[in-house]
Amino acid sequence: MLKNIIKTALRALKRNWSYSLINVLGLTLGLACCLLLFMAIRYELSFDRQNPDADRIYRIIGVDKQANNDRPNVGMPLPALAALRNDFPDLKNQLTMVNRIKEPVIALGTATDPAKSKFQETDGVVAFVEPQYSRLFDLKWESGNPATALTNPGTVVLSDRIAHKYFGNANPIGKTIRVDNKMDFVVTGVVQNPPVTTSMPFDVLLSFASLKQYGASTNWDDWQSTYSGAQIYMLLPTATSPEWLEKQLVGFVKKYHAPENVARLVYQLQPLTDIHFDKRTSNYANRTISKEMIWAMVLIGLFILVTACINFVNLATAQAIRRAREVGVRKVLGSTRGQLVRQFLSETGVLTALAVVLALLVAQVALPYVGELLNIKPGAVTIFDPIALGFLLGLGLLTTLFAGVYPALILSGYQPILALKGKMRSAGSGQLTLRRGLIVGQFAISQILIIGTIIVYSQMHYFRSVDLGFSREAVLTIPIPENEPGQLENLYAKLVGLPGIKSLSYGMTTPSSNGNWTTGFRFENDEKEPDYGVLMRPADTAYVRTYGLKLLAGRMYQPADTMREFVINESFMKRLGFQKPEQVIGKYMRVNGEDVKKPIVGVVRDFNTFSLRQQTEPSLLTTFRVGYRTLAIKLSARQGGTAAIHQLLNKVESAWTATFPAFVFKYEFLDETLANFYKTEERLYSLFQLLAGIAIFIGCLGLYGVVAFMAESRTKEVGVRKVLGASAMHIFGLFSVDFVKLVVFALVIASPIAWYVMQKWLADFAYKINIQWWMFALAGVFAVSIALVTVSFQSIKAALMNPVKSLRSE
Repeated sequence: MLKNIIKTALRALKRNWSYSLINVLGLTLGLACCLLLFMAIRYELSFDRQNPDADRIYRIIGVDKQANNDRPNVGMPLPALAALRNDFPDLKNQLTMVNRIKEPVIALGTATDPAKSKFQETDGVVAFVEPQYSRLFDLKWESGNPATALTNPGTVVLSDRIAHKYFGNANPIGKTIRVDNKMDFVVTGVVQNPPVTTSMPFDVLLSFASLKQYGASTNWDDWQSTYSGAQIYMLLPTATSPEWLEKQLVGFVKKYHAPENVARLVYQLQPLTDIHFDKRTSNYANRTISKEMIWAMVLIGLFILVTACINFVNLATAQAIRRAREVGVRKVLGSTRGQLVRQFLSETGVLTALAVVLALLVAQVALPYVGELLNIKPGAVTIFDPIALGFLLGLGLLTTLFAGVYPALILSGYQPILALKGKMRSAGSGQLTLRRGLIVGQFAISQILIIGTIIVYSQMHYFRSVDLGFSREAVLTIPIPENEPGQLENLYAKLVGLPGIKSLSYGMTTPSSNGNWTTGFRFENDEKEPDYGVLMRPADTAYVRTYGLKLLAGRMYQPADTMREFVINESFMKRLGFQKPEQVIGKYMRVNGEDVKKPIVGVVRDFNTFSLRQQTEPSLLTTFRVGYRTLAIKLSARQGGTAAIHQLLNKVESAWTATFPAFVFKYEFLDETLANFYKTEERLYSLFQLLAGIAIFIGCLGLYGVVAFMAESRTKEVGVRKVLGASAMHIFGLFSVDFVKLVVFALVIASPIAWYVMQKWLADFAYKINIQWWMFALAGVFAVSIALVTVSFQSIKAALMNPVKSLRSE
């Protein structure tokens, strides 16, 4: 019986091969998109879930209720760890601090035996950790004693990947590495590589007991200073709720923090499983995806699959009249309605099964591109994962039911007498209305994606073209390691005379940066600090000239190694209550807890201090030599060509390496650094482009099939119209006008939905475009044009057909 059903289904599909091809192609693309999006979503949702205690691990974050922005501080004061253990003895062994080192240089050697190999590690690879870290984050040990490997100063545990990178196949135990040319560490253990879906991707684990000797910080008794890389994690006992502990932390803040900070500082517990998605605490340069984006991907995947299913329903109902006599004959010969439903569903099942196989192949080919687009690490997902295959098979079954049930019920419900007499056409008006409604639905989905693509593109163009208040072109930035007296001056002397260099400047960061230093201040004779901080930008006197900042009033501060004078931005000036830059010149301030007042000597035009997601903050420029961590080089002729740039870079690298021989030279152009702020938006734009293109293509496939069937069924009508004098343009309009109306109606439905969704997306940015009417009009023109091109092939073919051939049988 099953064999007969499948054989009959294959014959029916072969007889209508063109419509079968359209359906298979649409379903293949729809299923492939859903499979790839399912794998991407599953990858994102698996972050930090590999830990068996993931649901009970939290990170303590500090929320400043009076801050200039809503971003919490993920860093904790160094004395907080001991204080928490003292005040919460039940949590003593459940707490640990992680102190990350930013982009260190690892050398394979010691102070007495210079290194032969150096490795510049990226941020998030190296950290100081306590022995408790291994238990909290479930490290899998390959060698070494978990209880003692990280107990003593000068010890380090490596991941298997890093151990192989540094020492090849040799046993790393007992080997020595040197970190940032400061301190030697002996390898005491090797652990399995951290999972790719972890927020703690550390490969080099330095013993926390080494932190003081290493000299990473001197703030062991300072409750005011924090570093975002020094974070505290805890494993809550099952009987302790995070809400209860947060209430207890209110008293903890009162006990240890200065009175002026108690009213504004709140400690909160951030679940480990939320870290990857929380846009408040993410690093925008490395941020991958938000939970809102995941839900958007789910909806888009469903929309595309629904679009493909709509094709099937449209074409099946359009062919209903052609198959009416077949149904009548089958019923006369004794077929029941249930048998006919099974027969038609089997045809859908065969098509879907073929589409499932092809979707698997398409997904396999597209996976590397999609992985790069969505920042999925290579090898993290595979098509042939049992869960992914099970999802695809289940989706295929649901697609068969969703796409096949309605046409099967319609076709099997025909009365045999009417079907055999050919009187079923009058019953098609309801089906025609359904087909039109489904076409509207298809194009509404497509136009939502088109409008979204246009708006995201416009926002990305705004990012690239908006005036940031400083020059982003032809500026080379180079990280500067901790240095000894005279090294910065020596490097400056080697570079200042090189052809192609316009100016040089040392500073803590670039004007727009993720790394920032916010501190309190007291203006004039104020005894208390205000309820907001000032963003410090330590820099030398060439900073304004190198970055193209505009001085509005006053002068630049004088050269110095320590803070002597201040230049502030417009936002700070206005926050202080002044309307004109000249009014604040000569006023005095005390910053960073100092008691000595220093003068404001200049005001610069506002420049974006963060990405365009955040408002420009009150900022201050001043000299502070020990804080200089970036060298900026303004090139006089970046247009000199690639060869000239490479030649200059080689000279800069030689001078830098001669000055800092123990470190690795690294550089980046400022415009590339700023572009990294918006990687997520770039990926979103590419994703919108891809999915909108697929949705439009699937919709056009269905439209083409419906028009082809209409042209075939109205062949004699077209012949009669041509004999009566109808022109080819009239015939073209006969087929196209109705569909254009449907596309325009789809635009009316899609526009408010797209406006609402994209307004929510734009709300994440402090600086953004306004959604304009022309964006919707452009989407409508594009959709109408695509529909006309799709309709035109069949309609023109029908219009040019010889009426004698179409009327010959009459």
